Amino acid sequence: MRLAIGARAKRQRLLLRAYRSRHDLAAVRDRTAAIRPDTLLLFATMRNESVRLPYFLRHYRKMGIGHFLIVDNDSTDGTAAMLAAEPDVSLWRSGASYRASRFGMDWINHLLRRYGSGHWCLTVDADELLTIPHRDTRDLRDLTGWLDARGVPMMAALMLDLYPRGALSGAVCPPGTDPATVLNWFDADNYTWEFQPRFRNISIRGGVRRRVFFADTPENAPHLHKVPLIRWNRRYAYVSSTHVALPRRLNAGFDARLSLPTGVLLHDKFLDQIIAKSRDEKLRGEHFTHAARYDGYYDALIADPVLWNADSQQMTDWRGLETLGLMSRGAWC
Repeated sequence: MRLAIGARAKRQRLLLRAYRSRHDLAAVRDRTAAIRPDTLLLFATMRNESVRLPYFLRHYRKMGIGHFLIVDNDSTDGTAAMLAAEPDVSLWRSGASYRASRFGMDWINHLLRRYGSGHWCLTVDADELLTIPHRDTRDLRDLTGWLDARGVPMMAALMLDLYPRGALSGAVCPPGTDPATVLNWFDADNYTWEFQPRFRNISIRGGVRRRVFFADTPENAPHLHKVPLIRWNRRYAYVSSTHVALPRRLNAGFDARLSLPTGVLLHDKFLDQIIAKSRDEKLRGEHFTHAARYDGYYDALIADPVLWNADSQQMTDWRGLETLGLMSRGAWC
């Protein structure tokens, strides 16, 4: 009971923060009048993602997304202009601190509350490409229809870091190209799963970042569990990125007893541009709560490492990910 009361109070604080953060956002292109009651929505905060954008938009349109609601956080590479030109994108700009906005989540919670209530909403980063069971024959409309029919308001997904066979500097992906053609390896089996009672979620850590960058401090390795897809309600809120949501029942997607389908967010962070971005982000200090702890992480990326090893698994399709236990079709057969 005490944990439930604490979670409820936290949710109210987060919603208040989100409401106040509206002053950070300036509308660049507001096309939200085109949203229909059955439109699937995608929410994201981006900065300098012009290389990824063409494929990102094509991937999610093919999956069934009907409208994109994007916050551009002071891009300098043409990202904002590219987004503003897309007819199914509503765009806001913010020059405020990404870190002070809880890494963009205050802005996203505000937009979700204002435009997402009643809709299935997918919240992702620009370097995350969702794949789902039956991806070759079904899309998000099929999945959300199945979830609706069973009264299930969410789907969980594992974030899976992809990397190249050689050094990061060789992972060049021309705009419009699927990053998985360049980043086609991943760690298959070094993951830990731990139930956390505070938010009733299952915490997942592991993968290549823990193996290579946080072997000595595994408690600092990134969390890999996410709840990216939710039928939104204006009383809901994301707590920490999309790793945890409130109310707590939204975090049950990895509970195997429920036989729910789970997805994988293919994380294409390790393209060649990560080297220059790491230099930039180390100076900006906007991406981690305790930024100084991660100087070594940035330094290791700047050094252009090879992440591949003899145990690396080559990417195939969703069936291969399911066989490895990284995703599940659950009862969605």
